[in-house]
Amino acid sequence: MTYLPGIFCAMLGMLITWCVIPVIQRRLGFLNRGDLAQFHHAPGDRVSRLGGLALALAFVAVALAASFLFPEDSVSTRMRWTVVGGSLLMFLLGLCDDLRPLGAKRKLLGQILIASAAYYGGVQIQHFKDPFHNVVYQLGVWSPVVTVFWMVALTNLINLIDGIDGLAGGIALMLMGLLAYFSLGAAMPFTALCAAGMVGALLGFLRFNFPPAQIYMGDGGAYFIGFLIASLAAVNSHKGTIVTALIAPLFVLALPIVDVSVALIRRGLRGLPLFRADRKHIHHRLVEAGLSRRRAVLTLYFISLIFLMLALCAAWLGGRAVPLLLGVGALVLLAAARAFRFSRKWFSIRQVLCDSLEQRKATRYALTLGHWLEMEADRSDSMEELWCDFQFMAGKLGFAEVKLTLADEQQEWREESGGELNSELRLQCMHFQGMKLEFAAKSETMTQLVFEHVCELCAEAWHKAATRWGAKHRLPVCFASRIRPAKAAPQPSAQPVAVG
Repeated sequence: MTYLPGIFCAMLGMLITWCVIPVIQRRLGFLNRGDLAQFHHAPGDRVSRLGGLALALAFVAVALAASFLFPEDSVSTRMRWTVVGGSLLMFLLGLCDDLRPLGAKRKLLGQILIASAAYYGGVQIQHFKDPFHNVVYQLGVWSPVVTVFWMVALTNLINLIDGIDGLAGGIALMLMGLLAYFSLGAAMPFTALCAAGMVGALLGFLRFNFPPAQIYMGDGGAYFIGFLIASLAAVNSHKGTIVTALIAPLFVLALPIVDVSVALIRRGLRGLPLFRADRKHIHHRLVEAGLSRRRAVLTLYFISLIFLMLALCAAWLGGRAVPLLLGVGALVLLAAARAFRFSRKWFSIRQVLCDSLEQRKATRYALTLGHWLEMEADRSDSMEELWCDFQFMAGKLGFAEVKLTLADEQQEWREESGGELNSELRLQCMHFQGMKLEFAAKSETMTQLVFEHVCELCAEAWHKAATRWGAKHRLPVCFASRIRPAKAAPQPSAQPVAVG
């Protein structure tokens, strides 16, 4: 196979995304839910999350072109339709969540069902090679479990790194380029052309997604890209070497894998649900360290490019140097963590465990009060009443003072013995979705680490309760909002009352 079909498919994918995205922005803007219920999204973020639609349309066109150019190759018609159908179903699942949140359990169940259908459609991982001992294992009855896990894991990995403009699209671009290169070497035209087409589509998408983003791929695009990468890699494993098909892509995904692993450990130590969103991912930490969004993304691109070169080395050396390359990758990550001062506290095991016990206690109490506040949102007649309930929550959590600023005014609560603000108080200010909360607590009440953690949980609880109240009653989130007019004070009767 020459390079001309691949270039044609890449140009086709780029042209479609380049032309379709402006149409989505103009014609489908009314479908964007604006992430009003998402506390961890950027304040005032109204960018459309329907960019995945352009990627899905480009893939359909590229898949049809690949089938027309190479109607017969080692990839059966059934397997081709499985890849296309499964990817589109995964896109629809994410699109539904973009339009109306489905919940983590429903999404995970949907992903497992789609991945299971893909397995029985012929997209399977049937054997695996141990890179340390060069032993090939036939998976046998474990093949369905490994295949479904592989597809669901990669689907969610791409979605989890889609937290800053251009990051998921850039890493997906590297992975698609890697898959196109390996598919050409394995003489698999269909997968090669599909991957090449998505290289072009992602380049066109990044034209609108690179910071500052004009459109996001959303859950629909992230699910679609992640599942497509997993499916093409599984198809390649039927004919290509296992190192190039499965292990090499994991090198490129090293940064997301480490980020997600650290996030799960961090949430577990704090007593939070493992799949709860937060703003402590690597890209968030880089922005907090002072880097602009563009510089943070370029830094992560550079690290991912290093792992892309390690993936190519693993393929060129036939897997013999995988253990050595894993060691090199670990050194790269440690050097990056040291450069950005991410790893200082992780090596103080005793301090980490002590902090964890203290945070877990505070987390349980804050989450319980947060659930109560959300339920009170359904019972409150006004935003003023909900603010009074929040004051009760703040007092129970040990705050000395809380200020809330909404669109119409600012109100303040202070504990009776709080006194004036002084240097002995810990202070924290949080902005989100047009609201601002300012917290203060006495230094002897809680440590700085617990204080910051509880401030975030408390602010998130208020945001959920306030947006829930506003959405239920279709009223703006401001102090003047009320379901019904306030009752007037009873007036004394004008008629004389007879006594005796």
